[in-house]
Amino acid sequence: MSMHAPTLLSRLFSQDARNNWLWKQFVQYARSHVMSVLEAGIVRGELHIEDSEGKRVFGVPNSKRPVVIMRVHNDDLWARIVLSLDMGLSEAYMNCDFDVSSLKDMFDLWLDNRQTLQGLTTLLNTISAYISAFAISALGRQNLSMALQNVVEAYDTSNEFFQCFLSEEMMYSCALWDEPEHGVRGDLTHGFREDDLHNAQIRKIHHILKRARAKPGYRLLEIGTGWGAMAIEAAKIGCTVDTVTLSVQQKAMAEKRAAAAGLSDRVRVHLLDYRQLPEDFKGAFDSFVSCEMAEAVGLRDHATYFKMIDWALKPDRGAAVITATAQPEFRYSTLQPDDFARHYHWPNTFLPNATYFPLAAQQAVPGRLILDSLEDHAPHYPRTLREWGYRFEKNFKGELVENLIAEHPQLRDPRSLEAFRRKWRYMFDYAAAGYAHAYTALNCWTFARPEYPVECCD
Repeated sequence: MSMHAPTLLSRLFSQDARNNWLWKQFVQYARSHVMSVLEAGIVRGELHIEDSEGKRVFGVPNSKRPVVIMRVHNDDLWARIVLSLDMGLSEAYMNCDFDVSSLKDMFDLWLDNRQTLQGLTTLLNTISAYISAFAISALGRQNLSMALQNVVEAYDTSNEFFQCFLSEEMMYSCALWDEPEHGVRGDLTHGFREDDLHNAQIRKIHHILKRARAKPGYRLLEIGTGWGAMAIEAAKIGCTVDTVTLSVQQKAMAEKRAAAAGLSDRVRVHLLDYRQLPEDFKGAFDSFVSCEMAEAVGLRDHATYFKMIDWALKPDRGAAVITATAQPEFRYSTLQPDDFARHYHWPNTFLPNATYFPLAAQQAVPGRLILDSLEDHAPHYPRTLREWGYRFEKNFKGELVENLIAEHPQLRDPRSLEAFRRKWRYMFDYAAAGYAHAYTALNCWTFARPEYPVECCD
């Protein structure tokens, strides 16, 4: 496989470009523009910037807020921000163009002042955003070959790599925290405990299975296997599970883990696209689950997706649970530009809003999949991401790194390896800030056949 390629704009930042007089003038203009926006726009919190021209202080001191200190090592940072903003800042960090006292505090500062920092949105980065949004949303990048490529880029880095930060069940999605782990801030108030994440992930799995009405003897279809955690837990409660993935590495590990649990007779892992399910799946399932996979379906294929769910569920009974990161309605748009997360972690994904999937289901299969419930699990994601970050910092070293380099020779260059490490460190804090500030949501939709109650109540 190939690691995520840099964006086209990032290729402008070559040594030849840096030596060009016009480029140097543009960098100077970009610095001046960014500094003027920060001067007027930082109204909550305090930012210190140290670069080649000295130190600047922005905002108002506040004892309740940490000071964010940014040390700029390469003035190309300013050009990156003007040209592509979100993407430019992330690529500058991966490229070691700057360091910051705390990524979390930097993202908090940005989101707290987002409305007064609108001046950072320039004509250049707006044009860039619209071009990428058109390419993703209008042209469509989720045909069968692209979907496979996206999964390979996102999940086939190596199973060993993901084991370095996931808990033992290997669930790469949001956990659900409760009193035994001291809630969504338990790691901050009571410290890190090794078993907390695993316990919270198992709770989340059983919450979803309960929503899906999964019971002993039922047949369950899962789209998006991951490393088999959901399928294995469903099999443990007596379900027969067919789970679908496009990742060769995930399929191999899921089958190995199901065998180790003595559940190979109840868990079947299929290397398939959801649009290529076998004919004998028609009307065969009591339950359907898809955990943080639906973002990868793409804008143009949601009708196909819901028709598949309707086709697979039994006609007289059945429930479907879908979880996905979503955009709140106040900033939702069907045109969604390339950004750090969409380019470097989950290629070409589309984020719905809370009402989008219920409407899409009714348009695709009118009256056949009824919205039963809608939840937002976003408050549970920041701690999940912090826990992954703790593990990543602890385990990304030694033999793991040696094996990763052996599998991906491009990481032999120390700069590439550092960029890879920074990409993941950036993602944990970047995503956590979005959920913590309600800039992004994590919705859980439950759909059911008409007149299929959650439980007997009379």
